[in-house]
This record gives sequence, C-alpha cells and structure tokens, in this order.
Amino acid sequence: LVERLEKAVERLETVCQGPGMCGDGPSKGVAQYVQAFDAVLAGPVAEYIKISKEVGGDVQKHAEMVHAGLMSERALLVMASQHQQPAEVSLGNRSSETFCSMPMCSFFLQAPKPGPYVKEMTDAAMFYTNRILKEYKDVDKKQVDWVKAYLSIWTELQAYIKEYHTTGLTWSKTGPVATEGAKSPSAPPAGAAPPPPGPPPPPAPAPASSSTDDSASRSALFAQINRGEGITSGLRHVSDDMKTHKNPALKNQGGPVRSGPKPFTAPKPACNANPSQKSSPKAPALLELEGKKWRVENQENATNLVISDTELKQVAYVFKCTNSTLQIKGKINSITLDNCKKLGLVFDDVVGIVEIINSRDVKVQVMGKVPTISINKTDGCHVYLSKNSLDCEIVSAKSSEMNVLIPTEGGDFTEFPVPEQFKTVWNGQKLVTTVTEIAG
Repeated sequence: LVERLEKAVERLETVCQGPGMCGDGPSKGVAQYVQAFDAVLAGPVAEYIKISKEVGGDVQKHAEMVHAGLMSERALLVMASQHQQPAEVSLGNRSSETFCSMPMCSFFLQAPKPGPYVKEMTDAAMFYTNRILKEYKDVDKKQVDWVKAYLSIWTELQAYIKEYHTTGLTWSKTGPVATEGAKSPSAPPAGAAPPPPGPPPPPAPAPASSSTDDSASRSALFAQINRGEGITSGLRHVSDDMKTHKNPALKNQGGPVRSGPKPFTAPKPACNANPSQKSSPKAPALLELEGKKWRVENQENATNLVISDTELKQVAYVFKCTNSTLQIKGKINSITLDNCKKLGLVFDDVVGIVEIINSRDVKVQVMGKVPTISINKTDGCHVYLSKNSLDCEIVSAKSSEMNVLIPTEGGDFTEFPVPEQFKTVWNGQKLVTTVTEIAG
C-alpha cells in the first residue's frame, strides 16, 4: 500500500512540474487552501510521525502509510487549485479494494458534507484509541502522547475542511479541465503531442417544412378550441344506419383497427464492458486468531462454530456471517457482530461490550455476565439474558424489532420489546423525550 501511495504522489507531482505550476516555495504560486494544508502537515502530522517513529513497529508502518496518503492528497489539492472540476463520472470508480483503507484521505469525495464524514471517522477511531488510553494510561506515557497526536490530526482536518472545503473539494474556476491524462502521466512527452480530434459534425437540421406544418397544426387546433360552444357546429350528424347497436351488420365488417400509443417501457441498460465493475470473487471463510483478535468472517450455513481457547485480553470480530451459529467459551474482552444475517451467538462472559452493527435477524444469548450490549443500525435482534446479567445496559440507535428475553423460575423466557417510538416536547428549558406507549 505504501508503494502504491508513493507512486500516486509521483504521478500527481508530475502534474505540478513546470513554470508557474506549483511555485518555488510554500507561498509562491500555491493556493491558500494548499498553504493551510501544509500547516496541518507541518503541525499535528509532523508530531504524529515523530512519536510513531519512537514507538516503532506496526505503529511506525501505519504512520508511514498515513503520511504517504496525506502527501498524495496534497498533490491532488495542488492540481485542483489549477484545474477545473472534471465530470463526476470520472471520479465514480471506487472498485479498488483499498479505497476504504484510508478514510482520512478521502474526505474530498464526500460532497456535500465532508466535515460530518470526518467527524464520524473520528468517533470510530476514538473507540479504539480509548482502549489504548485505558491500557497504557499509567504504564507508557508515549502511547498516550501518540493517541493525542493522532486525534489532533482529525481535529485540525475538521477545522481545515470547515474553512476551505465546506461542501467538498474546491476546484479552480479558470484553469483547464482536469483529465485522466493530466492526472497520471506515465512519462514526460518526448515530442509534440498529436493534435486533438476535431469536433463532431453538427447534427443535421430538421426539415423546415415539418416544423412549419407542426406550427400550423397547433395554431389551427387552438383556433378551434377558442370557438367555445360554436365548436360543435362542425360535427357531422350520425344517422341510425351508422350506429352499430342499431345496425348489427356493421360489426361484421372488417376494417383497420387503430391501435393506441404503446405504453412506456424503460430502456434496457447498456451492457457495461468495464471489467472493474464485475462482482468481486467470494471472500474465503475465516475462523482464526490474529494477535489478540479472533476473526470470524464470511461463514455461511455453519452451525457448529466454536471458540474455546480464549483469554481476557482477546476480542472477537464477527463479520458478514449468514445463517450460522457461533459459541464463544470462557471470558473475553469484547465481541463485535458486523454485517451479519440470521446469526446465533452464545457466549459465557464479556468484560467490555458486545456490539451489534448493520445486522439483521440476529440472536444473542448470554450464559454468564456482560456489562453492556450496543445495537446500532440493526433490524431484528433478540437478546437472551442470564440471571447473572440482568443488570446489563442495552444501548440502541437506528434499530428496530429488538426484544430482550428475561429468564423465569421455570427455565423459560419472558419477552420484552425494546421501545422504538418516542415523543419529544419542549418544557421551556430543554427537550424532554419519553417513550410513546401504543394503546390498544
């Protein structure tokens, strides 16, 4: 990924070469929003890179990728300051598998609200940085400083977007239109480029007689309408021998049948020969321990998935599993269900949180104890609590058809629906929200 980003930087920097393009310094020939972005690079980004090198390991590798991505983004900002915006279709191909790997650097594609997008990415990052703070708060101050430096990049980036790119990337109004050739030239031209093809021939003019006849027909029609009641004087009387119900012989006479206009049918979409638009191959099923993370991914119709060798510091991430059952034995730090459908999860103890995100028709059963269960953007979720987990907090947002099942003395469960409808009123000082009871 670092190598690809470095190549992208080289290609974009090639665009800026030449007199009067990028200028000789930070303030010569460079747009104001590029200079402001340089200030972000020289400030929080530089501090983040410095601390990441001190930490070393994977953190340093991650910082190098972030830096390469931001430099590539700077080259794009320089090009945007000197070119007009191209057609949207040229920016629409996001089929690359690495497109979502660097959300920080893709804010310029999130028009018309890049600021809220970066805020959402910040909140997602804080979920993991909070774990680092919790684990190293009193152990390693360098880790804490790294978290602060990393989050400061997002904070400065939000302020930068709010001032210069409120509704998306700002393009030049006067320069040439950015094209694919200008974005990624393969090499400096060896000679003069061939002249561009000439403009297409103009469309053939419509026959003058046709337009004249149409205008005359419309004028005659409106003239007839404007006659008012007198328009009926031109109607011809229909005698009895011309009426089919009084002259049955007319029904047996064959004649041309005028058909009405054909109903509208949507045009068939043209075949897309672009190979990048083809569906990606099916991802392999995974159930493996990667460091301290159990990865359970792309499982289908698997009813006997079991994770038994667990430790307190391990987490489980279950992604895109369908019509399957997973059992996690022992005590684990946290569990996340992401984009799962018809999944059954049974676990013993969780010391942190169980998250259910972007899923449908999932069932979760607690055998031991869990402090918090979070349900977000999920339709259909049944949570079976144990007697030791009745004090569990259930936090939900943008979800529906949620039910909590409480154990009874006889071993059965009593089902209680989680409220989905609320009423909010202004009491003169603040908004007060209460659950709306459905009568009946």
